[in-house]
Amino acid sequence: MMILWVVVPVALAFVAAAIVAYVRAARAGQFDDLETPAIRMLFDDDGAPAGVPPQQRSPGPGRAEPKRG
Repeated sequence: MMILWVVVPVALAFVAAAIVAYVRAARAGQFDDLETPAIRMLFDDDGAPAGVPPQQRSPGPGRAEPKRG
């Protein structure tokens, strides 16, 4: 029975912390736009992996190499 005097306040503290975290995130605008981040990854600008300099990137499928000369 003594364990309840420890577990119940700890559980209430966790619940209070979760509510505070949710309210802070909601006020900061974390939940304003839920669809754009999921769609943004589908429209990659150039298709190259991160960290590859533009000079070393291949044109990718369906993209023509610019004619030179």
